[in-house]
Amino acid sequence: MKFTSKRMQREADCVALMINRYCKDHHKAQSPPCEQCEELLHYALQRLHHCPFQEQKSTCGKCPVHCYKPDMQNKIRKIMRYAGPRMVFTNPIMSLHHLIDGLKKTPERQ
Repeated sequence: MKFTSKRMQREADCVALMINRYCKDHHKAQSPPCEQCEELLHYALQRLHHCPFQEQKSTCGKCPVHCYKPDMQNKIRKIMRYAGPRMVFTNPIMSLHHLIDGLKKTPERQ
């Protein structure tokens, strides 16, 4: 799924990278993502596509709108807790962008 803005495309790429990293390390998939992780990635990209804040959004963890279903939210949290710290070594630029995005003011829900 392609996004029209650089900010949202960067967020999508970051989520995909984290899911692929987690899948490779935990599910030993030959070509990540496995079916389960592919489903989560598709779901996450759909949620990003429908995000009401788009360019103004902070990171999903700071968002006032919880658009993930509880089971998917738990899965993505687990993945981000694992892959996030490891990104500093494998993708330092993307990690820096994600850190800066996280410093943005949390948008107001309208």
